[in-house]
Amino acid sequence: MEIFLDKRAVRQIRLSAQDAVEEGDIETLREDILEAFTEEQVEEIERRLDNGDFFEFLTDLLDEWSGDDADELFELLDTQLGDVGVDLKFEKRPTGAAESEEEPEEEDEGTDYEDDDLEEDEEDDDEDEEEEEEEDEGD
Repeated sequence: MEIFLDKRAVRQIRLSAQDAVEEGDIETLREDILEAFTEEQVEEIERRLDNGDFFEFLTDLLDEWSGDDADELFELLDTQLGDVGVDLKFEKRPTGAAESEEEPEEEDEGTDYEDDDLEEDEEDDDEDEEEEEEEDEGD
């Protein structure tokens, strides 16, 4: 059986692995790995596993992982699945490559929009305060 993980799934696992390295939280990582596979793929993998439980398989895999490097995690996943007859394919990250810059640009656009709204609101608030001060002085 051959399984191909798309770029989105690989990126999500990498980000989750990095969080696990920094924060020590492998629960989220295990869930993210599980979500990278379709239900049909999970069922097929479970048919091939001795214990028939992909969640437990991932738990054992994460226990074996040193917790230092996402590439090592992908190698372990590839090797362990290969042992049960599943050929895992995914786009390997080129050495030194940065994450896609498309997402940060989109986030920046959203942030700029929010900042503009805040600046306008602040100006409105400043004008309101000035008007209130003038009214207080007139009394």
